[in-house]
Amino acid sequence: MKKIINDRIELLRKSLAENKIDTLMVLVEENRHYLSGFTGEDTQFDETAGALFITESKLILATDSRYKLQAKNEAPLFKIVCYKEGLEKELPNIADILGTKRLGFESVRLSCKQHNKMTNELKSLGMKVELVPVEDMVENLRLTKDENEIDILRKALSLAESVFIRIKSTIKPGMTEKQLAWAMEKEMREAGAQALSFPTIVASGPNSALPHAIPSDRKLKTGEPILFDWGAKLDGYCSDISRTVIMGAPDEKFKKVFATVRDAQKMATDAIKPGISSKAVDKIARDHIDKSGFKGKFGHGLGHGTGLAIHEHPRLSPLKNTALKTNMVFTVEPGIYIPGWGGIRLENMAVVRNDGVEVLNTIDPADFLIEI
Repeated sequence: MKKIINDRIELLRKSLAENKIDTLMVLVEENRHYLSGFTGEDTQFDETAGALFITESKLILATDSRYKLQAKNEAPLFKIVCYKEGLEKELPNIADILGTKRLGFESVRLSCKQHNKMTNELKSLGMKVELVPVEDMVENLRLTKDENEIDILRKALSLAESVFIRIKSTIKPGMTEKQLAWAMEKEMREAGAQALSFPTIVASGPNSALPHAIPSDRKLKTGEPILFDWGAKLDGYCSDISRTVIMGAPDEKFKKVFATVRDAQKMATDAIKPGISSKAVDKIARDHIDKSGFKGKFGHGLGHGTGLAIHEHPRLSPLKNTALKTNMVFTVEPGIYIPGWGGIRLENMAVVRNDGVEVLNTIDPADFLIEI
């Protein structure tokens, strides 16, 4: 693992040199993990488990006493600095040690309040350190995955799928969305998941028209869509999958909506290859749904990258125009949502390969019928 992390840091250092930044402060939790192995969690947006400071030749991980031992064990390439009065107070000392003049910071993570505190601390000591906002400097490294990362994602997905297979066999009329969601979460944990990728979604009937529905006490009924969206985290990496099922014989409306979504997913997946635009892949699925009589019923993007974060680059949507590259991993999840009736979404995880695409899922999306 040391070699992998060192290789990542060397790639980052090239980017720092190109942008004339002598020190990068890394606060985004997933980026810290990616560049050091440190798995400390921030818990909420205004708290931090620490920061990495990376220069051309030095590596510092600054954290507090809660994470000191963990940091030493997980980030052996880094010198550990343990602060007692917060990162802002410690920053001048770290900048002095590193000889920092241009400090890059992740603009997506540092708050105005933190920025002001850091600036004031540096000024109060007469230190001339310029804070330079950067975007996606580390995220761009995470865009493509190595085979080890892909293997972990495959295992996380396999775990999530195996749980669904077991839970699906227990579904009966009268069960509530909350009961099913809890059963999914409990089984994933017991199967070895480090955590959930995100709170499990189970939405039935009209509730399934809400793409990010919150499981409720609504009881499941026959003849209506039941939408599942779930994922397991393993070794820090997140799987993400959606399936829609129905108890009893489906009516013609369900069949038409389901077939449209499935065909849109297949058409988009078949088009994936190195060099194609993420926007173009989204358009293939979206155009099919629109032409099938459901224009305006597919409101979200077709997919998103998965990895250390559940939502990361690349994004497949009408708003993003990223050229897909070999070993990018992302979801393909078209959906149709009809208020008052319900929704159907099917989500697979795909890897761009030199000769096209590899779908990591093993559960057939077309297996939607639950016999009662």
